[in-house]
Amino acid sequence: AKRDVIATAYSSTVDQTDDTPCITANGFDLCVNNKEEIIAINGLKFGTKVRIPDLYGDRVFTVADRMNARYGGNRIDIWMTNRDRAIDFGARQVEIEIVK
Repeated sequence: AKRDVIATAYSSTVDQTDDTPCITANGFDLCVNNKEEIIAINGLKFGTKVRIPDLYGDRVFTVADRMNARYGGNRIDIWMTNRDRAIDFGARQVEIEIVK
C-alpha cells in the first residue's frame, strides 16, 4: 500500500520530544540503537515496515513512535542522530510504501 504524506525529521532532544527523548512511544531506545531506521506515524501499528523510496530507495524503516495527535495520520517523522540535520530536513511531500 502506498500513501502520500508530509515527512519531517526529529532527533532526541527534549524540545522536540518529551522528558525521555531517547525512548519511543513503544519503549524502543533510539540512542542505544543509534541507527536512522525509526519513524513516528499515527495510525500504523508499531513494528510496521515502511519504505520512503523518494528519499531512501529500498531502505526499510520501522514504526516505533507516534506524533502529536494534531498531525493526524498523513505525516511521518524520521528519527535522525543529529539535531541540525533533522531541522535542515524541513518538511517534504513524499510517498511511503508499507512493506508489511
